[in-house]
Amino acid sequence: MSDFDAIDSLLAAVGPEAELPAPEQRRELRERARLSKAQVARALGVSPSTVAGWEKDRDPVGELRTKYAYLLDGLAAKFAAETEPGTAPAPGPGVVPAAEPAAPGSPTEPAEGGDGDEVEVLAVPEPCVLCGRPAKHRVEGFTQHLDPADCRTTAPAAPAPAKPVNTSVRPEAAPAAQPSTRPSDRSHRPARRAFQEPSGPVDLIDQAVQAALAEHHGDVDAATAALLKRAIPDAMRLLDETRKGARYDIVAHPWIPDILKKQTSRGADQVWEARPKWTRHDLPPGRHEVTALDINGAYLSALKTHLPLGQLEHSTGLAHDRRRAGLYLITPPTWEHEAVLPNPIGNRDEPGPLWVTEPTLRLLLRLSGPRYGLCEPPEIHESYTSGATENLLEKFRIALKDARDTAIEQDDEVTLEYVKAMYSKFVSTMGESNYNRELYRPDWMHIIRSQAFANLWLKALKAHDEGLMVVRAMGTDELHITGDWRRVFPEGRGVTEVKVKDTYTAGTDATEHTETAGEGQE
Repeated sequence: MSDFDAIDSLLAAVGPEAELPAPEQRRELRERARLSKAQVARALGVSPSTVAGWEKDRDPVGELRTKYAYLLDGLAAKFAAETEPGTAPAPGPGVVPAAEPAAPGSPTEPAEGGDGDEVEVLAVPEPCVLCGRPAKHRVEGFTQHLDPADCRTTAPAAPAPAKPVNTSVRPEAAPAAQPSTRPSDRSHRPARRAFQEPSGPVDLIDQAVQAALAEHHGDVDAATAALLKRAIPDAMRLLDETRKGARYDIVAHPWIPDILKKQTSRGADQVWEARPKWTRHDLPPGRHEVTALDINGAYLSALKTHLPLGQLEHSTGLAHDRRRAGLYLITPPTWEHEAVLPNPIGNRDEPGPLWVTEPTLRLLLRLSGPRYGLCEPPEIHESYTSGATENLLEKFRIALKDARDTAIEQDDEVTLEYVKAMYSKFVSTMGESNYNRELYRPDWMHIIRSQAFANLWLKALKAHDEGLMVVRAMGTDELHITGDWRRVFPEGRGVTEVKVKDTYTAGTDATEHTETAGEGQE
């Protein structure tokens, strides 16, 4: 399902003639929910000054008016429910109300998912399993927003604790129950949720930064260095906070198959991450102005990927099951477009079967489908998989993204570096690491990295399809192209935007140029 389909569903739910409250009421609703103008602006795709104008003397039009009305109506309905006499108090963080039976005969309309998932368009919106707000779609049995920008918690923030946060010791959690590894084992629908009070994950980040600055008497460099040292335990604490009330149990230290074990003490395991390292060899005659684009927050965006919940189970001779995720031994298809686009499995010298991750397999299956037809489907020989969800780390990702966005808006380099260290080290220490003993999931590490590589590859494909010439694709965050790239990619520092790393000239009689360093790969 495309972004436009999701917006169409939103429009259908609200109606073509959306009514707006008076400007002062709009501001009052936003402030009561403790939302900043910047947060509302990011959700609607406008600037904070535009939101300020709507709260003063201007009205949005078209789709923006409809989406803004949807937000305001949701806030008003929430606050009305909280103040209605006789209304039972809202459940606290992590408390899930009992499931409500669906209305008899309530129809649901199946829709085609953007990546082939089982998506239903609901006739009556139901609470999202991630944020509790009304959502119009059910994916693989779970009601949720298709657009992450819609998945925002709008309840007032919980008051911050008076004492500093102690991140060195984490409370002992009760042993997690062994999760169901087969989709058929799900015998009931997700519990329906009301609006939930946020547990304050972004507050944890802000508190840690303020405590570090206070401890080092405002010395920015010293505070940043201290925060980077504690990024791993702090990321795990943040993960615990965002997992409160979650539907999915995970196995933090499962049995690991031999393919995920290092062959030697300093060697690698057998999993191929499909890391791009490609340069176009034959440029058209003439000189070409090349722009090196830097992809923001590549690993942060890659946290939204299909991750196996439990212990990996071995199977042979089975077709790909989209409700599961893991590692696959495949024979990759022949790639005949190396002259203009990198191979989706990266640079590989040896032919024959290899172990790849879920994102790599899904990318190959997508490219072999009727929409693109760029290659033959890969041949799957065997696999290690478990029941999976794409939303396992979604609250964790959103908390980090919101903190990053606020840090950029406020020119707060301390928080920005701290957040970057949290998500990059979180990914890099999931494997055999002495720095993170709380989570041992090398399969997750490979999958998240591969998702970042797949995201970069898809940006290269988008540039190519829009008539730009792809010159280079490297790692997770480096894409070199020619042409008017601003009509294809938005420019900025947000995770959905790109920024210029360098510009240079290539081609006939062009002077060799070495790119200047940007933020670098995460």
